[in-house]
Amino acid sequence: MSAPSLSAPAAREPIHTRRVTCQGFRRTDGLWDIEGHLTDVKSYGFHTEERGHMEPGTPIHQMWMRLTVDDTLTVQAVEAVTQHSPYNACGSITPRFQQLVGLRIGPGWTRAVKDRLGGPKGCTHLVELLGPLATTAFQTVYPILTREAAERAKSSGKAAQDNGKRPVLLNMCHIFDSNGEVVRKHWPAHYTGERSEEAAREEAAE
Repeated sequence: MSAPSLSAPAAREPIHTRRVTCQGFRRTDGLWDIEGHLTDVKSYGFHTEERGHMEPGTPIHQMWMRLTVDDTLTVQAVEAVTQHSPYNACGSITPRFQQLVGLRIGPGWTRAVKDRLGGPKGCTHLVELLGPLATTAFQTVYPILTREAAERAKSSGKAAQDNGKRPVLLNMCHIFDSNGEVVRKHWPAHYTGERSEEAAREEAAE
């Protein structure tokens, strides 16, 4: 069965397209590069004060960002580039993004970014790019480290199990609700829901 999609739209014409692409890479030096690319294009031509006439499909915004993080998702280095923008001075703010160095992607990340780079202290589009970059960092690093930890446990003859530490995913969405079945099954020490008789039997058998 195919996944559900949006319903058929009303008659319409395209006006604006924003594309955001994020990628995660493992480096040979043990760090991780998380890269993002943002573009905004219009379907029509228009005039700008500093760039003159813009043909349809010409990027009005094109920005790049690279965060280099360690295994704890702490930012070790930042590179930000404004390739296209409405005003020539837009790219002059990119050095401010070095203030992200030392921050850890996790709880409080969004607030910390806003404190350092929100409003006139940063670039709206580069700051917006940091949201998907953060989730891309998590999706890049966490599964690999988890898999490798499980492989080490298996090779040593020890079963991978709940070690009592708070899971990173706990309560991040409804699937990982501490009252839910996924948490009960995989992280029983953090399960806060009611245990049915069947669940109790399953846990006793594990």
